[in-house]
Amino acid sequence: MNTGFNTRKNKTRKGWTLTALLLITVLVLSACGSKATTDNGGDAAAPASNELEQIKSAGVIKVGMMGTYRPYNFLNDKKEMDGFDADIAREVAKRLGVEVEFVSQEFSGLTPSLQSKKLDAIISQMTITDERKKALDFSDPYITNSVKIIVKEDNNDITTLEDFKGKTIGVGLGTNDETYLRNEVLPKVGDFTIKTYDDVISSLKDLDAGRIDATINNLYALKPIVDANGFKIKAVGEPIKSDQAGIAVRKDNPELVAALNDALKGMKDDGTYNTIFKKWFNEEPAQ
Repeated sequence: MNTGFNTRKNKTRKGWTLTALLLITVLVLSACGSKATTDNGGDAAAPASNELEQIKSAGVIKVGMMGTYRPYNFLNDKKEMDGFDADIAREVAKRLGVEVEFVSQEFSGLTPSLQSKKLDAIISQMTITDERKKALDFSDPYITNSVKIIVKEDNNDITTLEDFKGKTIGVGLGTNDETYLRNEVLPKVGDFTIKTYDDVISSLKDLDAGRIDATINNLYALKPIVDANGFKIKAVGEPIKSDQAGIAVRKDNPELVAALNDALKGMKDDGTYNTIFKKWFNEEPAQ
């Protein structure tokens, strides 16, 4: 009598056990499927894998520049960032599909701000050098500048680098020109004093007032400042060197560098670069 009842009871238990196992299996597979979706990037909250993607995800690229280096970068009458570098930055951002946010500060502080991720890029006439490439990555050059010696109009004693001996020479703090004077000119020419400045206008004011004997800079940067301030200064001799500026970003950013290079190439191929260059320098860029 009890045998039949026990058989039915055992079958019922087996049925419930099988059902429970099936439910557990479904839940496990569901959880795995959900995790796979997240791991494969289906979750909108998944972090971007490189800085180019991060910039595009944010919809903005933060660009550092001095803002005091007319005609390259300066604040116009509307207190907006303007100039050759600013136009290049806006066009690059447009081709990346993002907006540009300008961050203005002294040149010597731009690299530390980039390294601390307060900036995404520097577009501020930063010369590409082997020393800087140890700490930063650069795009292809977007401009070449010739550097000359600048003196007061009535100064006929300085026409070459050799004439710097015993003199006081002004230069931008943290610039490639400062490095050039300290590492190349000083050992070759002999002792002279280097006085550094945070902006070009201050160095030219001191030159005009006779507080320094000379400075070095490129001619594109000098003309608007001289015209606006009436400085009695002049460029002398042949160019002492030529510099190429690029867009600086943090190291190990191949995707971002490639995108910047594509943007610059596109600008040159379709004539946009020439239009920007002529707007600020009234001449065609050197080929």
